[in-house]
Amino acid sequence: MADPIRVLVTGAAGQIAYSLLYSIAKGDVFGKDQPIILVLLDIPPMLPVLDGVVMELQDCALPLLREVIPTDKVEVGFKDLDAAILVGSMPRKEGMERKDLLKANVAIFKTQGAALEKYAKKTVRVLVVGNPANTNCLIASKSAPSIPKENFSCLTRLDHNRARSQVAMRCGVPADAVKNVIIWGNHSSTQYPDVHHAMVNVHGKEVEAYGAVKDDSWLKGDFISTVQLRGAAVIKARKLSSAMSAAKAICDHMRDWWFGTLDGEFMSMGVYAGGNSYGIPEDLIYSFPVHIKNKSWNIHDGLPVNDFSRAKMDATAAELVEERDTALSFLSQ
Repeated sequence: MADPIRVLVTGAAGQIAYSLLYSIAKGDVFGKDQPIILVLLDIPPMLPVLDGVVMELQDCALPLLREVIPTDKVEVGFKDLDAAILVGSMPRKEGMERKDLLKANVAIFKTQGAALEKYAKKTVRVLVVGNPANTNCLIASKSAPSIPKENFSCLTRLDHNRARSQVAMRCGVPADAVKNVIIWGNHSSTQYPDVHHAMVNVHGKEVEAYGAVKDDSWLKGDFISTVQLRGAAVIKARKLSSAMSAAKAICDHMRDWWFGTLDGEFMSMGVYAGGNSYGIPEDLIYSFPVHIKNKSWNIHDGLPVNDFSRAKMDATAAELVEERDTALSFLSQ
């Protein structure tokens, strides 16, 4: 059997982690023959809760789970990591300005980036989930200059899965009958869910999404806003943010990063925009369609972009530029 890999989850006493840890520990993400050492990092007040999570993981009696290490210390949490899933962040509190949220998170992700730089393997793959995820990811990457920028990504797979599911429900097909939806840009309400290049398998035949849905006004209107605002809709209904679906998206993202995407398919990932062919400013973490092979992603180039899409791609880029510039002003303080 392979040597164990070390996987860190931050915010490990929180509700996303509670939905996530079992799937990682039982082999759904890194493979059914890959032993795991799970490192669980959270803030000191959460350590008693974390002890309960550790007990439950032990009580699952999972053969691949070799060790669980709960900690509140970065030098323990980030040591020799193969994968880091950064779920913990400062949540937005009522009445909080967005720039105050950015300032608090710049401090967190500067610290975590520096810890990755100092303690983790240089081959570590880093997924940032905590919001604002794109900008938090950029700050972490800038704080770990010796780890390749390509090793950092942020989660837009939840948005991707939401878009895929909406189209599938509309067409009356299973979710896996829909492929190549795209989330462009920021994991925020300015993101652009795009189905101009998506295909739907209807009765064994692949049809373009616009042809399968047969409702252009829905695809250019309510479909987009439903995906953009889905997180808020879940909070309104549950009084809690998306956890089960977020955990599933994290698993999908990391599994594809580890094992690759299928031929002819691309997935949405927030990645470094340097060298992109879509006219997006370079020094951003921006969600693109990517395909993955040998644990390396490449942006899927050459897709035609119409005027409708261009405007939406540029609007979400503008928000990310503003976020980045605000965050970098805090980073230099």
